[in-house]
Amino acid sequence: MVVNSVHWFRKGLRLHDNPVLQEALNGADTVRCVYILDPWFAGAANVGINRWRFLLEALEDLDSSLKKLNSRLFVVRGQPTDVLPRLFKEWKVTRLTFEYDPEPYGKERDGAIIKMAQEFGVETIVRNAHTLYNLDRIIEANNNSPPLTFKRFQTIVSRLELPRRPLLPITQQQMENCRTEIADNHDQLYSIPSLEELGFRTVGLPPAVWRGGETEALDRLNKHLDKKVWVANFEHPRVNTCSLYASPTGLSPYLRFGCLSCRVLYYNLRELYMKLRKHCSPPLSLFGQLLWREFFYTAATNNPNFDRMEGNPICVQIPWDQNPEALAKWAEGRTGFPWIDAIMTQLRQEGWIHHLARHAVACFLTRGDLWISWESGMKVFEELLLDADWSVNAGSWMWLSCSAFFQQFFHCYCPVGFGRRTDPSGDYIRRYIPILKDYPNRYIYEPWNAPESVQKAAKCVVGVDYPKPMINHAEGSRLNIERMKQVYQQLSHYRGLSKSTNKTNLGGSCLFFKSFWRVIEKLLLARGGSSLFSLKVPKLPRWPLK
Repeated sequence: MVVNSVHWFRKGLRLHDNPVLQEALNGADTVRCVYILDPWFAGAANVGINRWRFLLEALEDLDSSLKKLNSRLFVVRGQPTDVLPRLFKEWKVTRLTFEYDPEPYGKERDGAIIKMAQEFGVETIVRNAHTLYNLDRIIEANNNSPPLTFKRFQTIVSRLELPRRPLLPITQQQMENCRTEIADNHDQLYSIPSLEELGFRTVGLPPAVWRGGETEALDRLNKHLDKKVWVANFEHPRVNTCSLYASPTGLSPYLRFGCLSCRVLYYNLRELYMKLRKHCSPPLSLFGQLLWREFFYTAATNNPNFDRMEGNPICVQIPWDQNPEALAKWAEGRTGFPWIDAIMTQLRQEGWIHHLARHAVACFLTRGDLWISWESGMKVFEELLLDADWSVNAGSWMWLSCSAFFQQFFHCYCPVGFGRRTDPSGDYIRRYIPILKDYPNRYIYEPWNAPESVQKAAKCVVGVDYPKPMINHAEGSRLNIERMKQVYQQLSHYRGLSKSTNKTNLGGSCLFFKSFWRVIEKLLLARGGSSLFSLKVPKLPRWPLK
């Protein structure tokens, strides 16, 4: 029987450690590598130009790698449910392979595709390579529910077998055994579109800080490992000004798009550590970036409402304010707080910000200052952040807004002091907000406190050339902590219901609340606060934006 395979790339844009592509090649007579791109989606989706550019560069790199193996990438325009039936008929397809997608939308889409393929008599093969572990196995090991604290997640993972070892890259010999003729008009029919074709304006677009593709990912991985001398002593690198800038060894966007295999990163780190430590098994904390990713994927995999507050069984229901004007100022870097504005400017220009910078702007938008829903911030990151995917993005925002996973709402990032401790000289601000470059260090984080003569000498008068602070941070954060106290006080009424009520039906309160409550109360009392159980908080006023 003739076997004509189609491998459908989605994430997993690579030839190394690609088990489902290996399945496509196994015993096949022909193999076509396909990427389905919906041009309408490019204009309608909440995805910015940097993310589209990264994707197109990754596709170009993949096509270039396939060319070296005497194959090509077939980029097909349309929606999968329309495109695949046509390809099945045209290419006489007998086998369809694609990588397992653990996110709820992806699982629903893939279920429909598998059913449709069966109707055409096409075999479907699905394999997991986007996560280290089988997420269902983690959930099963936690009494059939996702672990909702990172500590519990680590405990579960520590009991599991190690992730499967990565596979070798696809070879030319493998491709030769199932070689497919490439038509002379291939580039006319199946070419990778340009940004302009997708409707983006590219005049004045600066070069990409992060170049997409597997080739770049593997080059960065080598640099990343060379830089890991600190692994020998198991030390965390200290955050400083340089940490805030995009690093040539950064890997997060490449993991998100699957240009780099998470298993390859895992085993490279593991083997390096064991070599430096004379075959001592590495601690889980060494794989922190990867495990947080797995943690959020696990929490999201069976929760289709993971990216919203309402209907989300693990999310605390908080009465956030609706304030489009304040949201726009935050998103566009016009808050009047240079530290916050510099971070949001870097995000918009480059598509990446340091994880502590993410903490700062997320806290400012939600529980710290503006009291705007984490859902709004999540959507801005979805548009701008190269490494934002559905699970990790939503999970991080719930965590940073104290809506799930993390309840220490009294810990608030100061939009002045936090940045000053990280970068005392303010060089980061001067780079991304050049209008403030001539301010002395003393005032660079709070230019509104500079005497008028200093502002004029710096050629930047606050309220004229740079906005005044949109809010009084001291007042706003104090009011918001009181609001959070009120929310958690209301949740305390559900404490006694956890034994008799389905734990997933109380907006997340019973899932987290029981284990964190006493810790929160003790910390508040230690800081001079009132007991949360007896606290009576009056209705809190809204404050005007300045």
